[in-house]
Amino acid sequence: MRPLPLPDPGTPDLRGPTRYLLWIARRQRGILTVAVLLGLVNFACQAFQPYMLGRALDEGLTAGFGPDLWRWAGLLLALGLGIVVTGVTQHRFDIANWLRSALTTSQLVGDVTARSGDAITEELPTGEVVSTVASDAMRVGQLFSMMGQFLGALGAYVVVAVIMLSTSLRLGLVVVLGLPVVAAVLALLVKPLQQRQAAQREAQGRLTTLGADTVSGLRILRGIGGEGVFVGRYARQSQTVREAGVKVAHTQATLDALQVLLPGLLVVVVVYLGATAALRGDITPGQLVAFYGYAAFLGWPLQVATQMLNIATRAHVASRKIVRVLAVEPAAGATPATAPMPPAGSPLVDETSGLVLEPGRVVALVSADPDASAAVATRLGRFDDAAEAATPVRLGGTLLAELDKHALRRRVVVAEATPQLFSGALREELDPRGTASEEDVLAAVTTADAHDVLDSVPDGLAGELPEKGRSLSGGQRQRVALARALLTDPEILVLVEPTSAVDAHTEARIAARLAEVRRGRTTLVVTASPLVLEHVDEVLLLEGGRVTARGTHRDLVDRAHADGTSPDDAAARYLRVVGRSLDEAPALARTAPAGGTS
Repeated sequence: MRPLPLPDPGTPDLRGPTRYLLWIARRQRGILTVAVLLGLVNFACQAFQPYMLGRALDEGLTAGFGPDLWRWAGLLLALGLGIVVTGVTQHRFDIANWLRSALTTSQLVGDVTARSGDAITEELPTGEVVSTVASDAMRVGQLFSMMGQFLGALGAYVVVAVIMLSTSLRLGLVVVLGLPVVAAVLALLVKPLQQRQAAQREAQGRLTTLGADTVSGLRILRGIGGEGVFVGRYARQSQTVREAGVKVAHTQATLDALQVLLPGLLVVVVVYLGATAALRGDITPGQLVAFYGYAAFLGWPLQVATQMLNIATRAHVASRKIVRVLAVEPAAGATPATAPMPPAGSPLVDETSGLVLEPGRVVALVSADPDASAAVATRLGRFDDAAEAATPVRLGGTLLAELDKHALRRRVVVAEATPQLFSGALREELDPRGTASEEDVLAAVTTADAHDVLDSVPDGLAGELPEKGRSLSGGQRQRVALARALLTDPEILVLVEPTSAVDAHTEARIAARLAEVRRGRTTLVVTASPLVLEHVDEVLLLEGGRVTARGTHRDLVDRAHADGTSPDDAAARYLRVVGRSLDEAPALARTAPAGGTS
């Protein structure tokens, strides 16, 4: 047995659901082969039991309790032990096949979700992706867990057919031909069952999406009094899922009933024909018992085959959804890199805006339109190759789209304005890579002025954060995200509005510490706060998508206030952008509590 999940799940075949399932089978062909062989042996032992029971009965009727009877009884006991041993071992491998295929699928979906960025949410609802991991992967696992039993049942059917036809052609034909007819009748229900299962799967995915959206926006809904509207929508969609489930249950119930009725009728026919043949002397009493055993036993392979058909139907529907998710192209890095990584210390240049990040400098980008400056900062991280094709960014003269995305992520880190936190230990939230020492983590917390977060979370760094960090205030979440960005220790760090949710006192401390920590390392801070601008090496003014002025904050303010016949219009416009913050900062400094957040 190999540990799960696998280090490398591989590259799946996404040309269709069947191709994907075959790819999974090839990936685990070793344990799948063992499960199939054990299934064949297990069912073969069960198939020979009626034959040996019939022989033991005939020997007992003929010679009494003699050595022949004991020999056949011993063989029956050996078959029983074989059934037990192979059954237990096969179950172990069946579970291994289930877990391997299900976890491989879940791992692939997780990898695609992590790599694709916004592309996956643009193509698929969130609930669809969640359902793929929560239910579809398990249905694929069920298919492979049944594979050994199914192929073993087919092998047993062949063995029994050969024995019966060699003993009595008439009875053999009744059983051998009757079971395929029963299977064909049951197969008529498969297509409508598949269609109803697909409809239920779609409805369930929409319900999951609606539930996730409602939970994530619960605070907003309560604020505007919209809980009733969303509860009504969820209730209506729940009823749709229920109705779809009832339709599936009707078809499934009919199928289950026929699984019992039709094989039972076949057993009745076999017993009647066998009894008349025994009365005529065409077969022995032992052979009659054996034929009854064959007919009863073959109901089990038929049930396994029907169950396999049902599971395969579900797995095919699930695989179609899985392939749809796995086929989502990442927004960035979908094509292989075509250029080598530039050497360390290479400048990062946004050609559209004229922004140049020289190595070792802490720079601020200011704009009257915060969305425009944030857009410039975001494309420095290469998040969407198609959208950013018209606004090229180069590292050391090489387009970002031509570089290896994973190597680029290690060198350029962009921390966006809205912090995204996950559930789990605070220590893991701050250092998801698990490479930082305790001292480094605490140093980043100090730089981000986030010691109050350690106090508010029980057990400090070992304490658990709830989903999205709901137990923290907006300012605390922002400072946790800032500390996390600092701990990545990248060559180039881009921070978008890292102090917008904190008070003036806290912002002033963070600005001074941030500039000190990143001094001599390439850093871009998107902000219009004079408390931050005072500490950076250079300030750039962005207007109309272009950098129109540069200099230190103090230099630009002085140029805006300078008297003369040719005033610096760009500096004056810069002053108007930061002027409101200049007016508000002293008031905030007087009124805000130290270390407070908003």
